[in-house]
Amino acid sequence: MEFNLTPGMMLEEEYIVTEADTAIHFGSGQVTVLATPKMIAWMEGASLNAVLPSLPKGYDTVGTSIQVSHLAATPVGMKVRVVAELIEVKGKLLTFKVKAYDEIDKIGEGIHGRAIVELDKFLRRTNEKGNK
Repeated sequence: MEFNLTPGMMLEEEYIVTEADTAIHFGSGQVTVLATPKMIAWMEGASLNAVLPSLPKGYDTVGTSIQVSHLAATPVGMKVRVVAELIEVKGKLLTFKVKAYDEIDKIGEGIHGRAIVELDKFLRRTNEKGNK
């Protein structure tokens, strides 16, 4: 199947850091700053949302890889802007450049891989795996 996805597709999303987004909440640290796992989740979500509207009905993407640096701490209450740009399409494999900024600094950057899946087929295989 042909997918109408091209490098350069981009999406920006904004969030406000809450207590639920902090390292202490995630168990990834003892400080009340934006947790690395939460920043990564926002990067993955922006990547997904950048291409999902262009996929045919019944298709989705799943994360396959992430290589991210968390460059600066962000306190609770500060706004974070996440940018995902599709930089490569190889069949069903997608590569994104991801970045995150708070109101002062660039706080994260990296590369994220996703794969296009036919949702029914993907879920059927996953459920069969769980029934073994």
